[in-house]
Amino acid sequence: MTQRIVVVGAGYAGLVAAKLAARWTPARVTLINPRDRFVERVRLHQLAAGQRLRDLPLADLLRGSGVELVVDRVTEIDPGARTVRLAGTSREVHYDRLVHAVGSAADRTVRGAEHTFSVATHDDALRLHQRLATAEVVAVVGGGLTGIEAAAELAESNPALKVRLVTKGELGAGLSERGREHLRRAFARLGVELREGADVREVRPDGVLLADGAHVAADTVVWATGFRVPDLAQRAGLAVDEDGRVVVDDEFRSVSHPEVTAVGDAAAGRTRTGLELRMACATGFPSAQHAVRAIADRLAGREPRPLRFRYLNQCISLGRADGLVQFVHTDDSPRGAVLTGRLAALYKEAIVRGTIAVERHPTLPTSL
Repeated sequence: MTQRIVVVGAGYAGLVAAKLAARWTPARVTLINPRDRFVERVRLHQLAAGQRLRDLPLADLLRGSGVELVVDRVTEIDPGARTVRLAGTSREVHYDRLVHAVGSAADRTVRGAEHTFSVATHDDALRLHQRLATAEVVAVVGGGLTGIEAAAELAESNPALKVRLVTKGELGAGLSERGREHLRRAFARLGVELREGADVREVRPDGVLLADGAHVAADTVVWATGFRVPDLAQRAGLAVDEDGRVVVDDEFRSVSHPEVTAVGDAAAGRTRTGLELRMACATGFPSAQHAVRAIADRLAGREPRPLRFRYLNQCISLGRADGLVQFVHTDDSPRGAVLTGRLAALYKEAIVRGTIAVERHPTLPTSL
């Protein structure tokens, strides 16, 4: 009897997983996604800033793959019956193996979250773009890569807009000294006001209130402090971590439900040395390739290959003409070496364009 593989989510990892499953296994593969378009999530700060992104219909990206596309939202997973329930119909889709690739959304666990905007999803970015038509002062909360890219893009694309970046720690804390120095120079050039060591306790319509009682004025607050996975897996009874990610083994199988594989942001994966894999498309591509190869091996009666992950760099855009490439050690800690300026911007753009090449041709080699 033909196996049925259902992939939930058509982001960077999910789309690759579906196409590889159709190519590497004899299974019938169904991909379920709430949108009929692929979202270039790593460009959503550009969309928010008013730039037009490529239109990428999933039907075009899937053409010739043999994958069945269902445009709908999964509302429930029933591991006992091995079915998923859809929002748009009463239909239940059966699976023998499930690939959980639902991605992540902004973690808005703050008082006054209803006053925040985000660049975590396509709809979030469009909502922020519409808001910017009347905005005068924007406070971006979060000093990680998402906050850095959002603040720089908004400042460069909207010179009349006052942009402030508010972070609890140090700007670019995970970068090398040279990397942090370049960020500061870029922010100074773009006119981005920096507020470090600022613990935001509440978001209000007129800005943010800090733990020390200080107020940072803004008519628009962009929340970029981190991400959280939808609670679909948790509600289904799968073992998850504190962020809602499925806890997986080195084949990316759920430790509680091995018929479920999780990839991308939805998976709490670790290398054999204990390194936690970060949420990034640089993790999503190789994890999807490795996970589907393991499924194919298991179906063919072979022992899967061991997991080998290695990060190479972190690429940060600072507007369209500047960037920062931070090279990293095997444990993802920063090296002293960085690439900056126009060359770094071109490097980052090549990487981002390359993600679509991988979606079209998922057997292309990828690395971390």
